[in-house]
Amino acid sequence: MGTKVRRPSHAGSWYTDNPKQLSEELDGWLQSCGVAKSPEVRGVIAPHAGYSYSGRAAAYAFGNIDPSNITRVFLLGPSHHYYTPKCALSTATVYKTPIGDLPIDLEVTEELKATGKFEQMDIRVDEAEHSMEMHLPYLAKVFEGHQVKIVPILVGAVSAENEAMYGQILAKYVDDPNNFFSISSDFCHWGSRFNYMHYDKKHGPIYKSIEALDKMGMDIIETGDPDSFKQYLLEYDNTICGRHPISVFLHMLRNSSTKIKIKFLRYEQSSQCKSTRDSSVSYASAAAKTDESSSS
Repeated sequence: MGTKVRRPSHAGSWYTDNPKQLSEELDGWLQSCGVAKSPEVRGVIAPHAGYSYSGRAAAYAFGNIDPSNITRVFLLGPSHHYYTPKCALSTATVYKTPIGDLPIDLEVTEELKATGKFEQMDIRVDEAEHSMEMHLPYLAKVFEGHQVKIVPILVGAVSAENEAMYGQILAKYVDDPNNFFSISSDFCHWGSRFNYMHYDKKHGPIYKSIEALDKMGMDIIETGDPDSFKQYLLEYDNTICGRHPISVFLHMLRNSSTKIKIKFLRYEQSSQCKSTRDSSVSYASAAAKTDESSSS
């Protein structure tokens, strides 16, 4: 099989395509976030906006990664432009970034394809989607000098029942300590342009209400219970664009024999909404760590 490249289509717009500048920017954010690398960290939830918006917040997730034992990264991102009720696998063999290429684990991709539950995404769909691409430079940076392969999974508009099904299929990979999971999601998209303006005045200004709403969701994600998360989304309809990847991840953790706990480490908003004319997007970064306290 020949090489099939997914180009970094958002480089030069969503983040710089200058390798030196990009490398320095990522190093700067990773250093200033002051997070310590830990071999217990087996996954992250991190934002996927342009780096000028969420690059700094994302460092609080990626900064936790200790690359020494990890050989494979599963990347789960939502689909923004392409509708599918399923999860889709990449047809590329390598994902390029301005600071290094990430080869795709063709063996695991084949294994997943063999379940018959995944579709394959066209390279054009792959390149148009930014949710996974925005994690790639950080992964290339953190795994610099280490051999690592990636397994990109585009998570479509998956039903609750299929989130559980994908969680069951992927759970076995959680039990291999060489595997890592990078889950891509922004949090509340607030304002008329996003068609979402939930406002609970008891919190004071709008941005405080947004924060309370996001933190409620973050607390529920930390419990690890996909059903409570589903209830929260049904009740408040918070515009968490990676709701499906997060749900699949929660089902994976629930079905694996390794006990892993998610903890949020950073929360930011692109701006502070004070009137109904304003809009903002929230960014939250979390690390998923093996939980020694609860032996299974």
